[in-house]
Amino acid sequence: MNNTRSHAVFGLYVAVSVILLWQVIKDLFLYSLGNESCSHIVLIPFVTAYLIYIQRDKIFLVTKSSLVSGLLFVLAGLAFYGVARGNTLGQGQVLSAKALSLILIWAGGFFLCYGNQAARAAAFPLGFLALMVPLPDSVLAWTISLLQSASTELSYLFFTALRVPVLRQGFLLSLPGLTIEVAKECSGIRSSIALFIVCLLAAHLFLRTAWKKFFFVALAFPLAIIKNGIRITTLSMLSIHVDPSFLTGRLHREGGFVFFLLVLGMLAPILLRLQQSECKAKPELAALHSVGS
Repeated sequence: MNNTRSHAVFGLYVAVSVILLWQVIKDLFLYSLGNESCSHIVLIPFVTAYLIYIQRDKIFLVTKSSLVSGLLFVLAGLAFYGVARGNTLGQGQVLSAKALSLILIWAGGFFLCYGNQAARAAAFPLGFLALMVPLPDSVLAWTISLLQSASTELSYLFFTALRVPVLRQGFLLSLPGLTIEVAKECSGIRSSIALFIVCLLAAHLFLRTAWKKFFFVALAFPLAIIKNGIRITTLSMLSIHVDPSFLTGRLHREGGFVFFLLVLGMLAPILLRLQQSECKAKPELAALHSVGS
C-alpha cells in the first residue's frame, strides 16, 4: 500500500511539533549533556526512527487514520505540558513531564496519520520513546545507591576470592596500602542504562518468545553489577601490584568501554543460545501440529 501522503503528513506534523516545542527539546538536549544518567536521551528518537524503518513493511501494511485515539494521545500530551508549566511539580519532575508530553504528542500524530493497527505493529518503537523521559530524582538516587551497594559487596567478594586482605566499611574497601571508595561516580549508572538499552534492543530484534525476551533484558542489572565489580577489582589490583596511577589514569577515567565490551562478550553466547532454542522449538511445534491434524 502506498503511504507516501501519510508519511508526508506525519513528517510535517513532527516538524511543526519540533518547532512549537523547541524549548522542551533544547532542555532535554542540554540536560542529557550534563547528566551521565541521561546521556542516551538524544539518541532515542533516532533509534526509534530506525526501528520503524526496518519494520516498515509490517508496520505500514494497513494504515487508516484513527482520529479518536490520536486526539486522546495529543490531549494527554497537552495536559502533561500544562502541568509541567504550572507550579505543582518539583523542579526535577518538570522536565520529565515535558518529555512525556512530547512523546505523547508524537504518538498521537502516529495514530492520526497511520491508525490503530499500524500503531500496534509499532508498539515497541513507540514505547521505546519512553526512554527519553529522565528518571525522577528519587528513583535515580535509589538506583545509584543500589548499584553502589551491590558493586561494593561484589568487589569485596572478588578480593576475598583472590585472597587479598580486605576490610569493608560502608562504601570503603581497605586493602594493603590502599583504601578505595565506591562513590556515586563509580556506580556505573550510565553504562548500566546503556547495557539495559542494548539488551532491550537485542531482545526485540533477535528473540520472539516473551519470557526469553524478559529473561535477557533482566540480565542487564546483574551483569552491570558484575562489570562494576570486575572494574573496581582490576583497577585496584593494578594499582597495588603495577602502578598506583591506574586509579587516576586513563583506564579509570575512560576505560569503562573496555569492561562494557567484556559484558557484551558474556551476553553474546546467552543470546545465541536463546535464539537456537527458539529455532529448535519451531520444527517441534510444526511436527506436533502435523500429527494433530
